[in-house]
Amino acid sequence: MKTYTSDKVRNVVLLGHSGSGKTTYVESALYYAGATTRIGKVEDGNTVSDYEAEEIRRHVSINTSVLPLEWQDTKINFLDTPGYFDFMAEAKLAMSVADLAVIMVSAKSGLEVGTEKAWSYCKEMQLPRMVFVNQMDDENANFEKTLADMRARFGKAVAPLQIPFNDEDGNFIGFINLIKRDARKKVNGKLTKCEMPEDKKNEVERLRSMLVEVAAESNDELMEKFFNDEELTEEEIYDGLLDGIANYRISPVMCGSATLGYGVKLLMNTIVRFTPPAAEARKEFHALVDGSDAVLCSSDDDAFSAFVFKTISDPYIGRLNLFRVMSGKLEAGQTIYNVEKDTTERVAHLYIVRGKEQIEVDELHTGDIGALAKLTNTSTQDTLATKDHPIVLPKISLPGSVYAMAIKPKGKGDEDKLSAALTKLREEDPTLKMVVDKETKQTLIYGVGEQQIDVMVNKLKTKYKIEVDLEDPIVPYRETIKGTAANIRGRHKKQSGGHGQFGDVVMTFEPSGDLTVPYVFEEKVFGGSVPKQYFPAVEKGLQECVQSGVLAGFPMVGVKATLLDGSYHPVDSSEMAFKLATAIAFKEGIPQAKPTILEPIEHVEVLIPEEYMGDIMGDINKRRGRILSMDAVSKKKCIVAEVPTAEMHKYATDLRSLTQSRGEYRHYFERYEEVPAEIQKRIIEKRAAAK
Repeated sequence: MKTYTSDKVRNVVLLGHSGSGKTTYVESALYYAGATTRIGKVEDGNTVSDYEAEEIRRHVSINTSVLPLEWQDTKINFLDTPGYFDFMAEAKLAMSVADLAVIMVSAKSGLEVGTEKAWSYCKEMQLPRMVFVNQMDDENANFEKTLADMRARFGKAVAPLQIPFNDEDGNFIGFINLIKRDARKKVNGKLTKCEMPEDKKNEVERLRSMLVEVAAESNDELMEKFFNDEELTEEEIYDGLLDGIANYRISPVMCGSATLGYGVKLLMNTIVRFTPPAAEARKEFHALVDGSDAVLCSSDDDAFSAFVFKTISDPYIGRLNLFRVMSGKLEAGQTIYNVEKDTTERVAHLYIVRGKEQIEVDELHTGDIGALAKLTNTSTQDTLATKDHPIVLPKISLPGSVYAMAIKPKGKGDEDKLSAALTKLREEDPTLKMVVDKETKQTLIYGVGEQQIDVMVNKLKTKYKIEVDLEDPIVPYRETIKGTAANIRGRHKKQSGGHGQFGDVVMTFEPSGDLTVPYVFEEKVFGGSVPKQYFPAVEKGLQECVQSGVLAGFPMVGVKATLLDGSYHPVDSSEMAFKLATAIAFKEGIPQAKPTILEPIEHVEVLIPEEYMGDIMGDINKRRGRILSMDAVSKKKCIVAEVPTAEMHKYATDLRSLTQSRGEYRHYFERYEEVPAEIQKRIIEKRAAAK
């Protein structure tokens, strides 16, 4: 592939619900552009885009693939993203380097949750969008309903450029260009110009009028002409659409069948015509310069900078960082600087990638997308620049990692191998997080959802030859006391020839009122009944005892222990003896002080469409939660509640089920509270059985 300058590059991200045909579309586009010699099929596992073992096995995209092709003397970098919600971080990172989103919508399934999410993310990231209604060849395809549903949900910005028409049996045979009033139908597998069907003429005029209106709204001069009932020329309509798309006011709708190749070329023509070149699409961009926000220019003439949006870490091919050049040019042999990691590296080889294929190039211009191999310290969302002009580009907000499982290797001695493999998988997917819980000794892996964790487990097995077991995370319960046990004596006396052991303490145990610390120790000894040198030993004994409570062995909090009295032996007393005497007093006194179990309570914020309010509130109540407030956030509702941690495991999965994947939530630890008596009994029995 030849080198393309900034004015000849287009970056297009494909978004949409899983199964809407994103991968199939780009497979056809590659074929028609001459980049491949055959059209692969998702079900056959031979597409350029879905090349990983997990993608082939599941028949869905899991990773973003970059797929450059040449069309009309223009380089289009297609970014094929996953439609499944556990991998939306891949989609958002791909959007951060794109200049246009093409939202794929299935004509048979219509408006789906993935369509809504894609639209929402485009709004959030201010990305122009087009819509391609795919799968028009399906017998259940319904373009009219799909278009009507999109206009009802997203407004009149949804403007069709073409509409389909069918034969007498209701089969899709062609479409009509609304601007040109030009009809084409399939003849021997090719689209050929034909007469417009009579029954479509009124619909064409009605929809064309709507299209002309939204095109005119993007330009004052065109608007005035429209209101004066003057006919807009085709060129004026195109100019209005160009401005409207760039300013997010218009989202043109096209239709076709990626499987049969209908509409594939037309969409590429439209991308070239209506999408500004990469450098022009982002004439300016924000970055931190010396810690302060600055606005920089996208131009080949400026200093080099690039944003790393994806990292591929493979045990066989090594590490590959994918990036977009934000400004300047990058040439093979150039030295680059990672500001955040404070590392300098020389670019020995520069690549563009097409799926898993790496194509070496000499240089990349502003706006283009490329790859660098074997950068030692560069990660996803890092900025590459030069040492003379160090900048840091803003990071993209990614979905929260709210789903947790405990992970451990099946093989003995595989702990280090597992840790190294998880580190590499986290380089590829920044929403995967790993935490070693010091209290429970569990290694916890956090992700966006169940499917993502399942994919990770299979990658560990196939890529790194490590088999693992997953378990539910252990809930970090605590124990405390609600009453007072006064004047509890603990005496340790042992005679075994020579020096004996003697320690004697009298203590009171009561609530400290502070559940954030395990214990508070005081001494109120009068008359030297326990010498001062043994006070630290008493506290040491207390410190060890509170690590395991008397009910179920959970760590204790909120205990106040006061040393009141005791006795000692001038020869046999020792620090060890007083430590053991304290343990005896603890085991005697704590059961008398009304011990109880505490559970962690989480602050939970659930963001949902209003129609799911009743279901979500009912579900929170079933989880022993308390609803604190219900607030309006944009067009959604935010339910704020406090819910026990024990009831929140797998809530990410349940919330998706209850809201058809439209809900999202975040949570954090709030405090500890007493567990209801009947649940305490079950916890104690379960703990005893486990031991």
